[in-house]
Amino acid sequence: MSKHPDVLWLNTNRSFQCFAQRLLNQLSKQVSIGTWEYSQNQDEPCSLDVALILLHDYLKCRQQPIDLIGHSTGGLLGLLYARQHPERVRSLTLLAVGVHPAVDWQAHYYSRLEFLRCTRQIVLAQMVYNFFGDQEKSNFKRLVKILERDLLSSPSAHSLWHRDSIPSGGVCAPLMVCGSKNDFIVDTNALQQWRTYFKDTDCLWQCPTGGHFFHHFQSQLVAEQIFKFWHVINQEQLTHSLDYQISSHLQF
Repeated sequence: MSKHPDVLWLNTNRSFQCFAQRLLNQLSKQVSIGTWEYSQNQDEPCSLDVALILLHDYLKCRQQPIDLIGHSTGGLLGLLYARQHPERVRSLTLLAVGVHPAVDWQAHYYSRLEFLRCTRQIVLAQMVYNFFGDQEKSNFKRLVKILERDLLSSPSAHSLWHRDSIPSGGVCAPLMVCGSKNDFIVDTNALQQWRTYFKDTDCLWQCPTGGHFFHHFQSQLVAEQIFKFWHVINQEQLTHSLDYQISSHLQF
């Protein structure tokens, strides 16, 4: 991780990091980007509270606000942090985070496990098919194992007995919400409802394809949209800075 990155990728799904690498490579061509990781062991409670404290410990020494970006639970962590510490976040980009931000793939997994009354392996196999379509046998098994690992190490607060919820709403910082038109976890409706909480600086963009991991399958297109968002923020902040300088000069 860069010592002083301009952008910080928040990763709470260590097993999913392989799906983020293409996007990170694209973004790193124009900005300094670091990765902040959090995972828990099986003896820890499923909660983002510890992750929020550790993230703040890392960011509180920075003099300038930072651009945060995250997918799914990583995005949720960024959302919660931006609400708690708005002065430390220059912008927030959420990938596959719906208006009900706690809803992730594990919420869907446990709902299926509860109502279908079939084995864990069958449900995981269904999820892999929904995420990635038909796969060769060896790759199919690898993807199932990735989902299994995420069930053990992700701080998602869902279980077979309880599905968590977090209040909807935006943040003070400029916000970009990205999703895919064919994501069965965070569908179009869950994305469009974000507009209720948008400020003038906020924007919503949907990738034509790619499903829940659209940032993996369409990494270049996603990176282009994020760069546009950051460019608009830079221009607005420059304009505000110039207006402030002119106003100060006139008052003097």
